[in-house]
Amino acid sequence: MPEYQFQLIERGEQTSEEEIFNTISEMTVKTYKLYAITLNNEKTTYVNSREEAEQTIAKIKTEQANNLDKIEIGMQEIYTNNINELTNTVEVASAINSTEKELTKIVEEQVKIKSATLDDVYFSVKPVTGTITSRFGANESIRDHTHKGIDISAPNGTTIKAAAAGKVTYSGWMGGYGNLVIISHSNGIQTYYGHCSKLYVSVGDQVDAGEKIAAVGSTGQSTGNHLHFEIRKDGVQVNPQKYLYK
Repeated sequence: MPEYQFQLIERGEQTSEEEIFNTISEMTVKTYKLYAITLNNEKTTYVNSREEAEQTIAKIKTEQANNLDKIEIGMQEIYTNNINELTNTVEVASAINSTEKELTKIVEEQVKIKSATLDDVYFSVKPVTGTITSRFGANESIRDHTHKGIDISAPNGTTIKAAAAGKVTYSGWMGGYGNLVIISHSNGIQTYYGHCSKLYVSVGDQVDAGEKIAAVGSTGQSTGNHLHFEIRKDGVQVNPQKYLYK
């Protein structure tokens, strides 16, 4: 609805009806309304009317029922003074198509996160990029027990990053691990980073996922430059490839 601003005309000033009309028109601010379709409160597309928004939402709820258990779909009334923003609106069919595409992206991201999460700890970053040379559970002559982690080959000095956010609870030499960093996460989850050539963090440091913590090396019981990476739950090693390096 247009908004009007009251303005006095000086007494004695000669004005015509046309001039008065033009003055009022210049002072008029037109407000336009459109409707945004939202996924988890993020705007995805726009339509012209509430009816179109409701049609779009109803259609998506029917077609995507299995994907909406953790995603909230809704609409927002948008008010704007910029008529050009009305060009952002689309027909219902296009609104459904673009919203479903965005919904698919959200679902895929949720699946990705879930598959890389252990007891609410999300392993979002591979510590190094390289070739896996020894897998979890492998029997090899270098050790008298099955492998409790995975080995990733990488050049000496390659940056090692934290796989998830947490607190450094060990940084130093530990027998066959050589130079080792241990990061404690929540719910009894720990990650181990062994055979490092350099350590860049100290006990007590809080680190973010992807933060530089060490460098690849061949210290301790090692036959070449690589990262030995472990994930532990309550002190028990689990296969890291359930969450990373799949």
